[in-house]
Amino acid sequence: MTPTASIAALLTGLGAGLSLIVAIGAQNAFVLRQGLRREHVLPIVLICIVSDAVLMLLGVAGIGGLTQAAPLAVDVVRWAGAGFLLVYAVFSARRALHPARLETVGPDGGMKRLAAILTCLSITWLNPHVYLDTVVLLGSLASSQGADGRWFFAAGAVTGSVLWFSGLGYGARLLAPVFAKPAAWRVLDGAISVFMIVLALTLAAGAF
Repeated sequence: MTPTASIAALLTGLGAGLSLIVAIGAQNAFVLRQGLRREHVLPIVLICIVSDAVLMLLGVAGIGGLTQAAPLAVDVVRWAGAGFLLVYAVFSARRALHPARLETVGPDGGMKRLAAILTCLSITWLNPHVYLDTVVLLGSLASSQGADGRWFFAAGAVTGSVLWFSGLGYGARLLAPVFAKPAAWRVLDGAISVFMIVLALTLAAGAF
């Protein structure tokens, strides 16, 4: 695999990973909320990063094995993934047209460390969408990069997770005024929608 192709796979993984995790949701709201209050930021950020990395690598490895065992099944997964990406793009576009305001501070007081950790684990691992996003979708996208390229893709996706959650947790006080404005989410969700459409077309093209 050429260095150019490796870098391209890495950047594609980075973009795909960020597009899936950068959105208004319970996990991001919780991380941002803890960052604003400077409560247990390190364990919360680490849980999110390690969880994403484990699921992403399982997805890449699993879909990679499926590629060897059942090529037809991979095509089915790719078409399903492309369809999901288009639906995701529609929802992102709708959020861009009707942006929400991210609420980060609730009426309750500070959380104990154990309570914060258990809450973060629940939000992360009990959310069914996380498995579709990281295992199925990213695994399918990685398979389109080839046997060697998929691991560069995985590295890019994991890097995206590290950058996002670290920035969200430790840069919360700087980010909060921006993400509290609906216009910021309008731009972000609009960009995510466009990127998802591009990924869907790329994934569908890999089935031919």
